Amino acid sequence: MLTLYDFEMAPSPRRARILLAEKGVPFNAVQVDLRQQEQLGDAFRAINPRCTVPALQLESGAILTDNAGIAAYLEATYPEPPMMGRTALERAEVASWNARIELEGFMAIAEALRNSAPAMKDRALTGAVNYAQIPELAQRGLARAQQFFVELDAHLAEREFVATEQFSLADITAVVALDFARVVRIKPGDDHPNLMRWRKAMGERPSVAT
Repeated sequence: MLTLYDFEMAPSPRRARILLAEKGVPFNAVQVDLRQQEQLGDAFRAINPRCTVPALQLESGAILTDNAGIAAYLEATYPEPPMMGRTALERAEVASWNARIELEGFMAIAEALRNSAPAMKDRALTGAVNYAQIPELAQRGLARAQQFFVELDAHLAEREFVATEQFSLADITAVVALDFARVVRIKPGDDHPNLMRWRKAMGERPSVAT
């Protein structure tokens, strides 16, 4: 059985959990407590030298150390239901939107949080290396995240899903980014009616609700 190195409070491993649930793939979960910096300890470094979660250990013993690799493996190994598109154009749309959401949404929120939270002093970036906080980047991250909400709301007008006509990896990344934004006190409001409608619909999916 697959083993997911996880931390239930963190957004990145949640993306992997949703994908595994949508694929119906059973797995064992091992919690890595980021609050106690277990990801920086020798035991976890031996599993993932990048010191990040999620990490997915396959039955062969191979370990995938990021969401991109996990998604590619799961899509190839468990093709139904498809999460990265069926046609060449759909695959391109999902890949494009997923990358855009990661850059303009997910990373902007992380930039705002990790450059402002006292608990993340000298941990402005995830990974094995310490980096000092830059307060100006926190302000830029907030502005970028707010603009992301505006643009995603406009994109979702008269659309049920982000990238194609069905739930995809792009929706997973978007819903996790949207929920992650709460940590920097950003959430959709009356100015984002399409985003609020879409998020409500996403919440009806068992994989997202958990």
